Amino acid sequence: MPFQKLTRLVRKAFRHSSSAPPATPIINMPHTHPEGQPQPEGHICCPETSTSHPNDPIPLEPKDIPHIQLPPKVTNQPTDSLNSSATSLNYNSSSNPESPTTPATEPHVDNDLEILKDEGLIALNPAPPEARRYSEQPIPSEPQEVRKILGEGGENKNLIDKVCCGVGCCKLEALELDPKSKDHVPVVVPDNDVFRSLKLKLGPLSLDSKLTRTLELPDEVMSFVPLTDNTTTFQSTVQKHPPRFVTPHPPFEVFSAKVHHARELTKAGAEKRTYHFDLDVTDYPEESGTVDFVVGGAIGVCAPNPEEVVNEVFDHLGIPRFVRDKQVVLKTTGGRWPTIWGDEMPRELITTRRELLTWCSDLQSYPPSKPLFRVLAEYAHAPNEKKILQYLASAQGQAAFCDLRTGPHLTIPQILNAFPSSQPPLHRLISVLSTLMPRFYSLSQDPMISCQRDGSGCRRIIEMAVTVHETPNWRGGPRKGVGSGFMERVAQKAIAATNNGINPLTLDLRVPMFRGLMANPLAREFCMDGPMMLIGSGVGIAPFRGFVHRRLRSDNITNKVWVVQGIRDSLLDEIYSGDWGVQEDKIKTIVQSRGGQHEYVQDAVRHQADIVWFLLNALDGRIFVCGSAKGMGEGVERAIVDVIIDKGNLNGEEAWGFLEGKKKEGVYIAVCPSH
Repeated sequence: MPFQKLTRLVRKAFRHSSSAPPATPIINMPHTHPEGQPQPEGHICCPETSTSHPNDPIPLEPKDIPHIQLPPKVTNQPTDSLNSSATSLNYNSSSNPESPTTPATEPHVDNDLEILKDEGLIALNPAPPEARRYSEQPIPSEPQEVRKILGEGGENKNLIDKVCCGVGCCKLEALELDPKSKDHVPVVVPDNDVFRSLKLKLGPLSLDSKLTRTLELPDEVMSFVPLTDNTTTFQSTVQKHPPRFVTPHPPFEVFSAKVHHARELTKAGAEKRTYHFDLDVTDYPEESGTVDFVVGGAIGVCAPNPEEVVNEVFDHLGIPRFVRDKQVVLKTTGGRWPTIWGDEMPRELITTRRELLTWCSDLQSYPPSKPLFRVLAEYAHAPNEKKILQYLASAQGQAAFCDLRTGPHLTIPQILNAFPSSQPPLHRLISVLSTLMPRFYSLSQDPMISCQRDGSGCRRIIEMAVTVHETPNWRGGPRKGVGSGFMERVAQKAIAATNNGINPLTLDLRVPMFRGLMANPLAREFCMDGPMMLIGSGVGIAPFRGFVHRRLRSDNITNKVWVVQGIRDSLLDEIYSGDWGVQEDKIKTIVQSRGGQHEYVQDAVRHQADIVWFLLNALDGRIFVCGSAKGMGEGVERAIVDVIIDKGNLNGEEAWGFLEGKKKEGVYIAVCPSH
């Protein structure tokens, strides 16, 4: 639907105008709030357990290990559901696909709605109560209605900036019929399954339709020049390692880490597959200062585009096979590409076309851009395809363009196959593609104590876990993410060798990586002393395994470390079971969203309210959270605020302020990786 983020605000208006659905019953504890203060809206009381007592607000160190006692399951109750547009947030985003989802919150929209209502910019029509939250009332989908909300001069645009998708919905213009044309003949759409998979809504578009504010053709910023006779050539390692000019960690080069071992952590039948990797970094070069692999740190992995995807682009563009791997001189007019983080400057590099498509240009992670459609339109031979591509780069096609960006995930091969007559030169296509960026993965062990004996000495090993991210493919079946798909291909080769009695080391499997985020919040705030709670869902629990390993070196962690691990089903999805170096039942709580009791980690937080309140007030207490920001992260934060309200006898505003203070003090640390 066009204007997804804009119309969410209007949906909110209609939703607020109708009677709210009955709230899901909860089990209240007999507690009170400050005299004269009402119960904060949306507050869920913490249940009464051995580690969560209503009459014990004073933070004391717990005397026993928490054991969750669940309230009776309530059935036949409505559930909340909020959808948000799919954009790439990166670490992801990025968001963690493993974590269970909970209703997202929009804390800043209500005030804006009141302003819009008071100024008469939107009308709140009452609707009958319904079990679901989304209203079925019509929402603005035409430019005139959008301008009514924004104002003729756009003076009200600041009211919706918080929910604006940023791709120009407010610049939409109506597609008018040609007054000279008696019979309107719609443009003939390309007759192929790929185009139909785009689900484009072209409206009254015809070959004669007048399009305005069409994007100008992007400048040529790169070119290919043949090698001269005296040019020094090189041996390409395109299938194993990126070219040397790819420097995501300048001035240091990407390191080729040997895969020492790999195994699958999840069981057959799990909804998401998670793999464990042991990487040999014994020969990792020294860097300036005292930078080293640390517990809680993350490494960057330079993952290539799959070979079959690269070949599909070559085939569509009609590039001969002997040209694809032929060395040429790449000339750029400026910018960082293709170095990732090199200096912004013109460059002349010796490379191959395959190297650039494999390691430097992202072919499947980012939504399409208007410059891409404009370049494709310039080189489209079929008039109907050219018109549609021009339409997507114009003001009249803004709604359809927004649909493509916020709808199902698209890849460059999919778009090229949807418009088969467009065959731009490779350098023109590459110039409008996004840079292929490294993926970051948290270390899942204490790298200071990991060592493997190989007969000649100790090899330094770092460990990490990767969950495979999949989205629907237009051809049918799933399409894997660039980083997780690459790591799964490596893991499957190592696992197959092991199953056949072959040492994986003999395969010389490599992972291009670099020492990345060693100063991220998890690594920076980790301390050897003091109590801490580690809350993670899915693969987000992986870095906390390293936390426990480090603390075991110098301390007894019973009654000092609490781990809350959220998974879908303990029989299929639990990772690192029995691999924490300690009696897990003494420190770890498993919360299953689909198996067992059907709960989330935020429910466990409320059940352990006494421990949470103790950690928030302890001199050296820490609460670490690792998971999806929009799902698990928001739910845990809301649960901690509920604990603060109950235990601290504060109202909602005071509780949020208290939590913000704890964030600044480094007591509450939340990281949302995209594995």
